[in-house]
Amino acid sequence: MPYKTASGGTYDSGDFAALTKQAYELADGKGFARRKRESARRGKLRGLGIGNFLEVTAPPSKELADIKFNPDGTVTLATGTLDFGMGHATPFAQVLSEQLGIPFEKISLVQGDSDRLVMGGGSGGSKSIMHTGTAIVEGAAKIIAKGKELAAHALEAAPSDIAFDRGRFVIVGTDRAISVMELAQKLHDGPKPPADAPQSLDLAHVSDGPGASTYPNGCHVAEVEVDPDTGTVEVVKYSCVNDFGTVINPMIVEGQLHGGVVQGIGQALMEKTVYDSDGQLLTGSFMDYAMPRAGDVPSFVLADHPAPATTNPLGVKGCGEAGCAGALTSVMNAVVDALSDHGIRHVDMPLTPADVWQALQAAKATRAQ
Repeated sequence: MPYKTASGGTYDSGDFAALTKQAYELADGKGFARRKRESARRGKLRGLGIGNFLEVTAPPSKELADIKFNPDGTVTLATGTLDFGMGHATPFAQVLSEQLGIPFEKISLVQGDSDRLVMGGGSGGSKSIMHTGTAIVEGAAKIIAKGKELAAHALEAAPSDIAFDRGRFVIVGTDRAISVMELAQKLHDGPKPPADAPQSLDLAHVSDGPGASTYPNGCHVAEVEVDPDTGTVEVVKYSCVNDFGTVINPMIVEGQLHGGVVQGIGQALMEKTVYDSDGQLLTGSFMDYAMPRAGDVPSFVLADHPAPATTNPLGVKGCGEAGCAGALTSVMNAVVDALSDHGIRHVDMPLTPADVWQALQAAKATRAQ
């Protein structure tokens, strides 16, 4: 690494071989033969499938970090990415808190306010933490620069003697200091700073975004059992190792993985659009169109193998599509592996029970010829 691809992209970081080895060990690949024999004793076919994925995230766009210190001691962050279920408020607040030492619970996220959104690229392509995170880091640096000048007035020192350390502006070599929150409150309560100095810590910063895209990747390992009498496929074991670079909030990432994996399993095994001979949609409601539920999936075993991105200051990579990207291939490969004992080397998704049963019957007829 870095690796220049034939299509022109450059993979800046990743440890693909080690990640795949870790996933196989996490899935207890060596114990699969024993589990396959146990399934056979119950009349079931068992298969193991591996699905490696690599995707590109964070398409280029400008992004806003509008940071405002309020008179009530809170801080609002406005940005042009939009949270529609991804939990932006938490990791954005974590980044801002880490950069400026602002108490996490004092930070709130403002979204969709056109009065404050002078720029914004929206959410898409798993780019939000890269773009908004970069804007926050860059904006925080500008606030620190302003703060040093304002803290110099408050502490009666020269700006060159002020350092910023874990949320506090400190006169170098002394114990005299003022926190960023105390300084913001002092600016609200008065007196006002000199006319030639910044008048507040507030900042609306538009970032050009990361220098390039990121390349999250991972290896998913699925195990399935197939009932040859009914064609029913059950995912009985699922493990994965992923490289999302620096992970800001592990719980949110794990939640996105869970949802993505279930989506992929649903697409591979259940979700089928059916039309009749006249072109009439027959699966137009959730009474007809199967979707996965909690009982259709096992507990997932997840692990992280981070190789931080070099294209943004946080080292983060996107994770939004990862679960689905890994599930589609690993689940389908596992089913094909289970059916391979019957001479089946390829099947199309979605693999509904009827499709699997028909494939087994066709293979049986072929062998009988």
